[in-house]
Amino acid sequence: MAKNLTFSTFPPNNTLNKNVIPIVLLHGWGLNSGIWQPLLELFHANNESNYQLITLDLPGFGINSAVDIKPYSLANICHHIEQVIDQPAIYLGWSLGGLIATEMSIKYPEKVLALITVASSPYFVEQSINNWPGIKENVLESFHKQLAQDTAKTISGFLKIQAMGSPHIRKDLKLITQLVMAHTLPSQHTLADSLALLSHCDLRQHLSSIKQPFLRLYGHNDSLVPKGVIEQINHMAPKSDQHLFDHASHAPFISHLDDFYPVLVTWLESNFN
Repeated sequence: MAKNLTFSTFPPNNTLNKNVIPIVLLHGWGLNSGIWQPLLELFHANNESNYQLITLDLPGFGINSAVDIKPYSLANICHHIEQVIDQPAIYLGWSLGGLIATEMSIKYPEKVLALITVASSPYFVEQSINNWPGIKENVLESFHKQLAQDTAKTISGFLKIQAMGSPHIRKDLKLITQLVMAHTLPSQHTLADSLALLSHCDLRQHLSSIKQPFLRLYGHNDSLVPKGVIEQINHMAPKSDQHLFDHASHAPFISHLDDFYPVLVTWLESNFN
């Protein structure tokens, strides 16, 4: 049996507070929950007492680097998450984390108060047959090949892609790298297994079943989740809300935190206050 996942709360006490609304933050591929530190600090600085922020490293990542689950599937990851987060929560997922948060809202609707995806897609791979914008297959294939040779170099290259398009790319890249490298790097097989989720998982047909409040956040200059996908997802999830951050790339909560925060909080207040 796999070791249980461990979560962290902010401010730190690592116990779930029954008196406020929990927000579970799920990071993207190759990274860890350290990426959320600037957003956590801004919530704290603004005395947002209505919510409890919970960061959860995915199996094999960060503080959960020793958690080895088989198979490494969306369903299995979500099963382990719902075992440790035992009360309904808002799920906010970035990139791959958004795919997992979406699966949570579909498979465990009673556990998900609302769904927020950031620079994410129900299917990440570009498809020319139906004009679906996404990551080109050869880019994902190159990451798979690089993983077999140099894990750290592969992650570094992926970080650079995430910052591309940002008006202050060097600053963003430096901050993202510092936050992520402060934690244990995932193993090669964890990276390969989780990269396969980006390659193969397709939740497009299930978006219409999502009944919870649903917010989608995008970066105008994002090369991994191109803005062209927004209109197509609008039709798949017509009751969802969406916002596009001008000049932002794949990590708007890093590059445009001062814009990202009020958009997020305003939406939360409109749905939960």
